[in-house]
Formats: sequence, structure tokens, C-alpha cells
Amino acid sequence: MNTLSKKLVLLTSCCLFLFFNNSLLGQVGVGTEAPIDAELMFDGSRKMLQAKWVYWDGPRLSAQAPIKWQIVKDPVDMGTAMNTNDPASAGGLYGAADVVTKKKYRDFRAHVEFLIQHEGGNSGVYLQNRFEIQVLDGDTTSHGMAAVINESSSPYFAYYGLGQWNAYDVVFRAARFKDGKMTEKPMVTLYFNGIKVHQNVRINQVWGGKNSGLDGGNDGGKGLTDRPGGLKLQAEGHDVLYKNIWIKELDLKEADTDF
Repeated sequence: MNTLSKKLVLLTSCCLFLFFNNSLLGQVGVGTEAPIDAELMFDGSRKMLQAKWVYWDGPRLSAQAPIKWQIVKDPVDMGTAMNTNDPASAGGLYGAADVVTKKKYRDFRAHVEFLIQHEGGNSGVYLQNRFEIQVLDGDTTSHGMAAVINESSSPYFAYYGLGQWNAYDVVFRAARFKDGKMTEKPMVTLYFNGIKVHQNVRINQVWGGKNSGLDGGNDGGKGLTDRPGGLKLQAEGHDVLYKNIWIKELDLKEADTDF
């Protein structure tokens, strides 16, 4: 085999590696479409919202089915989105009208796009209905935008700002247990608008108390259990929109979520 042929073989091998790697975990950023082996969880339609999501039946739930989140016109692109501003959550009553996927997960790759319409707009993306990736305009602290809440700092620099679509791309690995005791903490890697902002962040607890998510009322949020949970979106009485949400289930043998 001559030198040119060897280079072509090497180039082809690299392209195949990149193709298969990308097909497993997908691209990142606003507008990323679901890979063929992922499940589309929200396509902008009320039909899919009602089919794949429910109100989270937490201790503060006051909303009643069917889901009251409105399907609204996309203010930037063609199409529609869902608005988290449920009447039951007025005044910031998180947990009163949060929605969660009917399907529950352990390890997964997820893509979520959101748009905040007004200053101070507040919501949140909850992994396994436990661990919040914050959605909060104007906050640059460890409780702020794109922080693994209270576990990491806010990479606010990557935020596109009000009235613009933003994207979270996540790989999450659930906590591991043996004989009922946690042996490995949950872990997450996050891209925010195409920029890797958190890598293999270990999560210590559920923050926000019993109204926040699963296990939030167990030992101050430190009493994590092994039950799977859905992807949850938080309603806090603000005009925060979501669209293009998809999930691919994974089985991560090693404690590594980097991608």
C-alpha cells in the first residue's frame, strides 16, 4: 500500500469514528435534532405534551390535569413552544405545577432548548426529577443560570440573553448503590449553547427541599435513593418557553459523563 492509500485509509477511519461517535451522543447547541436512536419528548405540540408529560405529583401540587401550560407561537422561529407560566405556580410556587416526563430514567443524554422572555425569568431543568440545572435570567452565582444548582458556578458568559433560544446538552449518570448504600455519586457533563461548561460534576444532594424533587425531603436532600426519575421542567410563574426536547437512554459503566 502506497503512502497516499495509507492516508486515505486513515482519513476514512477517522471520519467513521467521528460519525459513529456523533450518532451515539449527537451534536450540541440550539437547533440540534434528535438522533435516530433518541426519543423526541416535545415537538412543540399539545398532543406530545399531554402524551409524554404529567404534572409532578409532589407535596405542593395544586394544578389539575390536563396540563395547563400554554402552547404559544415561537417568538423567534417558525413553529410553537410551551410556556411554563401555569396559573397554579404564580408567585414562584415551584412544585405546584411542574411537569415531568412519564418515562423515568437512570443514565441518559438529553437536549433541551429554552427562551426567557422577561428579566428575572425563572425555571429549571431537573435531571431524574432530582438535580436542577438552573434557568434564571440575571443570576451569575452558584444558584444562577446553567449552574448545577449549588454544586457549580454559573457559566453566565454562554447565555444568549432575553428573547433568544438557548440550549442545554447533558449527559447524566445516576448514583450507584450496593446493598442499599450509595457507592458512587450522580455525575453530569453540560454543554451550554455549544460550549462545554461543566465536566464530570459530582452532585451531592437534592436542593430545595421536598417541593423541589424526588428525595428532596429525605435527610435534607442527602438521602438519595435508587429509584429512577423523569426529566422535569419547573413552573415558577414566569414566561419561560421550551421546545425541541429529546432524550437518549445510556448505560454508563464507568463514572465518566464527558462527551
